[in-house]
This record gives sequence, structure tokens and C-alpha cells, in this order.
Amino acid sequence: MGKAADWAFTKRFRRGGFGWRASRLAGERIAEALAEIHVVARHEPLCAADGAVRFLVKLSPALEHVDSSSGALGSAARAAVDVLVPVIAQAPANEAMRENWLEQLFEAIQNDDPPYLELLDERWGEVCATPDVAPRWADRLIDLVRQVHASRRRGQFAFTRAESACYSALFTAGRHDELIALIGSDPRPSWHDLLWVGRCKVARGEIDAAIEFMANAVNSWTPMAGLARFAERVLLQAGRRSEAYEKYALEANRATTYLATYRLVSKKYPEIDADRLLTELIATTPGEEGKWFATAKTLKRFDLAMQLAWESPCDPKTLIRAARDNADRAPAFAAEVALAALHWICQGRGYELTSLDVLMAYRLATESGETLGQSERVALRIQTMLKPTTREVRWVTEMLNLQASSKTGRS
Repeated sequence: MGKAADWAFTKRFRRGGFGWRASRLAGERIAEALAEIHVVARHEPLCAADGAVRFLVKLSPALEHVDSSSGALGSAARAAVDVLVPVIAQAPANEAMRENWLEQLFEAIQNDDPPYLELLDERWGEVCATPDVAPRWADRLIDLVRQVHASRRRGQFAFTRAESACYSALFTAGRHDELIALIGSDPRPSWHDLLWVGRCKVARGEIDAAIEFMANAVNSWTPMAGLARFAERVLLQAGRRSEAYEKYALEANRATTYLATYRLVSKKYPEIDADRLLTELIATTPGEEGKWFATAKTLKRFDLAMQLAWESPCDPKTLIRAARDNADRAPAFAAEVALAALHWICQGRGYELTSLDVLMAYRLATESGETLGQSERVALRIQTMLKPTTREVRWVTEMLNLQASSKTGRS
């Protein structure tokens, strides 16, 4: 694996190798490259690190023409950097080889357009790996960063991709006072820049001062989640788990779905009771309680799920699937959830609903009602839903009448 030709990904990651609509393919190829490097890393960490450097150098040029507006490709690239930095940092490379890698990566950062290697800037000190290399890179970059800051103080636009790398190298070198002073010379430091000041305070053991400093740095351009993630991380590192959970965990661990959020927090804090955690998570999204229905249902909190299904708008399709899947083993749950689905359809909620959704919700509600011996009660509740004269209710009524007419015709 010592040569570029030995790596399969080098044939795929050529400059401009992916077209405008190849976002999904590019993501798959990134995953394949990471898997290839991971296999080699088990037995030949030095070769794997060299392959990781080759991949990162090729990444941005290969993706330069791809439509990345969805954000998926950027996420895949950031994840790749996150995975490969330790591979490079932990490789048993001699100083000459590591310097060669660093030169290649630094040039790749300067030419990184679109910016897929931004995370690599922030972890530059980690890639330097040894106590001797990081200070050299800090000395190499610091004058350039000072010049950029001086230009900004004069009201001029100035920018360099060496800024985060310099901060990272200074931090790794343990030159905290110098790093804080350098960031202080910037008239408009970003949130990510100020994080280095917070990290310096944490490194000195000033946990509360670091959190207070970052809290004061929050503004309208900075999401509170950024502060929550920083504060939670440093409190957990300090062993202050209860404080981390109570103050920051629920805000710091927002995932792409409500169920994923629950699982992320519960995994990080196994000592927190499941019912307490779910209740507190629901309380963080007032007016959106219905969106927690799937989470409660998956956790088999059926009573809570039924309550959530009515408390605020919930996707009718999700409710219909839940009623269908539980019609045999939990008819009371299925009936209530199917009625809730019909209710939200009558309220105009949901996306791309069809007559099949209406009929399925009605059928599941009535059949489950029959199973429970509550047919009349279910029928009365449905009649109540259909009393308003809104456009949505008229549509639902029409669909149900068509079904009834069809059955009469067949009989």
C-alpha cells in the first residue's frame, strides 16, 4: 500500500471526477474509501495514514462540481475528516514523513474550494502529533495571522485559511496565553475562534470560568446549542454529570429525529430514568408534543403515545401505521390512534394524503372498535369529527361516502 496505485479510491477521486448530480454516488465513494483505509489500518497503520493523507488531498478537487446544497455531502466529508485525523495522528511516522504529510494537507486546505476540509484546520495540532512539530507550525503561521488581524483592525477585509490551524497548533503546543492574546487581537472573532479561549481555560482547570466566558460570547448569530455542547462536554470531562444533564444535555444532543435524540441522551446518561428523560424531552418542545408520538410508541409507552397523538398535530400517516401494526395485540391503542389520524386529516394536517389514508384510518378505527365492543362509541366520535363544514372535512366525508356507495353497489 505504499503507492497511490495501490489504493482503489485514487481511481475514483480524480479532479472533477463527480458530476453535478452525483452527490449520492460521491457519498457512497467516500464511505468505500474510509472502509478501505480502515481495513489497512488494522495491520499497517503507517500505510493507512499515508492513504488517509492521499484521500484528503484528493477530496475537494474530486467534488468541486457536485451539487452539495442538501448538506449531505458536506456532512459525509466532515465525518471523513473526523475519522481520518486520528489515523494520521497516531501513525508511527518519522519526522520527515509527518512533515511531508503536513505540507500536502496544508496545501490542500489552501485550495479547499468548496470547503470540505474545514474540520481539518481546527484539528491541525492533533495532526502535528508530536511536541516538536506543533510549535514549529505555530511559529510558521502566527505572523500571517497577526497581519490579517491588523488589517481587520484598520477596517479592511482580510482572510486566511491558516487562522484555525495556527490556533490549533498554539493550543497543542501549550502556548495558551499567546493563543488568547492572538484571538484578542482580532476585532471580530467568530464563535469558533472564541472556543479556543474556552478550551484554554478548561486546560487550566477553570471550568466555570470557561462556561461563563462562552455564555457571554453567545449572540443572535450563535445558536444556544453551541454553548450547550461546549458546556456539557467540559462538565462531563470534569465528572460533573448531574449538572451536565440538568443544564445542558437536552439542548446539546438534538439529533435529526426525536427518537434519535432520545436514544442519544439515554445512551450518554444511562443513570437517568427513561420515563423522566422522555417527559423532560417532550417539555423542551412546547406545541410539538405530537412529534414525540413515534418515540413513545417505539418505547412501548402506549398510554403516553395515545395522549401525545391528540395533544398537538401528528402526522396521520405515522398514526395509521402505528394503528395497523398494533391492531391485533393492542386494539384499544389502535382505535385511539386511528381516530387521532382521522381527526388530524379533518384538520388539514399531513402531507400528500390520499383517499387510501382516509379509508385506512376509518377502517382501523371501526374494526378496533368492534373488537373492543365499542362500535357505537367509535361511530359517534367519527360523526362528531365530520360535523364541521370545512373543505378538509367535506373531502373526508366524500371519500367515506364513496366507500359506502361502492359497498352498496357491490351488494
